[in-house]
Amino acid sequence: MDKTDASDREDADAPVRKIIHVDMDAFYASVEQRDDPALRGRPVAVGGSSRRGVVAAASYEARKFGVRSAMPSVTAKRQCPDLVFVPPRFDVYRDISHQIRAIFRDYADEVEPLSLDEAYLDVSRDRAELGSATATARLIRRRIREETGLTASAGVSYNKFIAKLASDQNKPDGLTVIPPGKGAAFVQTLSIRRFHGIGPVTAAKMEGLGIFSGADLAAQEMAWLAAHFGNSAEWLHNLARGIDHRRVKSNRPLKSLGGERTFFNDLIADIEIREALAHVCTVVWDRAAKRHARGRTVTLKLRYADFRTITRARSVPAPILDGAGLLAVGEAILAPLLPVEQGIRLLGVTLSKFEGEDDGKDDAAGPADLLSLL
Repeated sequence: MDKTDASDREDADAPVRKIIHVDMDAFYASVEQRDDPALRGRPVAVGGSSRRGVVAAASYEARKFGVRSAMPSVTAKRQCPDLVFVPPRFDVYRDISHQIRAIFRDYADEVEPLSLDEAYLDVSRDRAELGSATATARLIRRRIREETGLTASAGVSYNKFIAKLASDQNKPDGLTVIPPGKGAAFVQTLSIRRFHGIGPVTAAKMEGLGIFSGADLAAQEMAWLAAHFGNSAEWLHNLARGIDHRRVKSNRPLKSLGGERTFFNDLIADIEIREALAHVCTVVWDRAAKRHARGRTVTLKLRYADFRTITRARSVPAPILDGAGLLAVGEAILAPLLPVEQGIRLLGVTLSKFEGEDDGKDDAAGPADLLSLL
């Protein structure tokens, strides 16, 4: 029996949905190039240009030199000497994001933002009577271009996983459609490093086991996957066959929120590190208070001068009610780590496990809602 046929039959029992994943093209950098004609066609990095700076986003011209987000600015400048740094304007990016989401809501019953620059749309009901999800995606991309002056890529498919893979297939300014019956074949042609949800550590482990593509993953028996990947076996088994039953959810539950700060000079003294922790905790609590979010788990992130990064977490029995409580837990986590042998170049705090949150896996779980203090 052909594996594609088997997977199609297995997926046939699930509701047939029409999903669009829209991803803005190099969003932050494209906004800067749109607003400053002198930057157009030039390699641009949004972020800090200082010795302690980090690239938040890179234009496609910069990406050709290997510049990418989260790269230290000194490394980016070394790889691309003509790189132009511009400071981030998050208020502008948020305003444009809201403008784009308003376009989405004209066509989709359910819109699930993943970040400022990407979202899933469920267009199973043809609200605009355009005839197909593909026609809807084309119109959305055209309106984004006309109303914002920016381009977006889109993937259209029958589930979220494949739609997201498809949106990345023909970037920038591309549209890729993967219809039912074609998902498994499409997935199996891709590197497992393209799979959303498989991080670098898991990907490296897979490659060490001889799994480099979706086809390699699909060839493995469930028992073998369970032996090597535990509870993730069924999830990996399904992804390799283009199966994903998650729904698009408009109201994604808040999973975490946080803040981090990169320092121009390494912090060595205990008092400096504690002051930095207090500052970041204040920012995080301000955000939590605005969203009436009360969490039970605090995670501390430290990056040392040699770029070694550690995280430590602690949970408390009852939700944290104020900023002093957040700082107290942060101090308790930090204390065993002091004094430091190397300087601290970055410190971050994340609050999670909010009131009313189900401890089980949520099918719409996304990355942490992280504020970078550049």
